[in-house]
Amino acid sequence: MQTASISEIKKELQTLHAAQLVELCTKIAKYKKDNKEFLNYLLFQTHDEAQFIDGIKQEMTELFAEMNRSNLYFAKKTIRKILRLANKNAKYSAKAGTNIELLVHFCKELDNTGIDFRKSTVLYNLYKAQLKKINESLSTLHEDLQYDYQKEIDLLNK
Repeated sequence: MQTASISEIKKELQTLHAAQLVELCTKIAKYKKDNKEFLNYLLFQTHDEAQFIDGIKQEMTELFAEMNRSNLYFAKKTIRKILRLANKNAKYSAKAGTNIELLVHFCKELDNTGIDFRKSTVLYNLYKAQLKKINESLSTLHEDLQYDYQKEIDLLNK
């Protein structure tokens, strides 16, 4: 089966009635959890980006607090889970500022866990990769915003 291009899908969607669009959206939402979460973001959370970011940060903080620190293996699994959460929600927003805020929060929380991640090659590389992503996203922002975020990033680089 060959998939239609986005422009073809868009043209076809424009020919449908509102009731048919609602039906298609609900079918898509039922198909996969990510689709449902993305649709939830688009419908209910795009109007207040700050509240969306705060909710994700709070969820990340709770996951870090519940992390099993008894074994580094379990800590790594939880850290990767939290990072997936941050990346998924940053992708939903598609705004560089949101991505930076979530990744900076992730790095701060990882730093505050008490785990010496600098001794673990895997965790240290993961941390450095997030700093690299932050810097890449930072370059797309306006200079004033770059300056504001740069202060926080400098603290993470120490």
